[in-house]
Amino acid sequence: MPPTARTPRDRWIQAGLDALARGGPDAVRVETLAAELGVTKGGFYGYFAGRPALLAELLDEWERRCTDDVLARVEAEGGDPVEKLRRAGELTFSDELHRIDLAVRQWARRDPEVAERLRRIDNVRMGFLRSMFASFIADPDEVEARCALMFALAIGRHFVAADHPGRTDREYARMAGEFLLRP
Repeated sequence: MPPTARTPRDRWIQAGLDALARGGPDAVRVETLAAELGVTKGGFYGYFAGRPALLAELLDEWERRCTDDVLARVEAEGGDPVEKLRRAGELTFSDELHRIDLAVRQWARRDPEVAERLRRIDNVRMGFLRSMFASFIADPDEVEARCALMFALAIGRHFVAADHPGRTDREYARMAGEFLLRP
């Protein structure tokens, strides 16, 4: 009888990220993930020492995808600062990554270690914004204001319930972002 293939580690991580995005860290349960993957939970322990180890891996993966990979891709694709800002926003706040980002933000409200990690990552993101805006805006106060508004728009646009006559939510967010990118 041939050996049974193990569920790849990355499938456990992706299932964990999906659960995190749906219901926060409380939704990340080994039994539930195994059922979703159609496997037994025994294979999980071949990769992770337990649920806390998986949760730490989920944060690592979120950081890699939403910060490290995004910044590397933006730099590799090049362009002027405005193009880089647009690209970073599109990548960082794609629907897939944004839903995980929002779940991590909610988690950080009740877990000081997650909050510290989120602060560190947000500081990296703000550093990128500052460097890009400062390349075409001389006033440091205006740079900081635009960075704060751009970041708030990217994160908060999903919390706005107001209508935007003649525009979709995505169109209004793009229009507001373009306004902030004007020299």
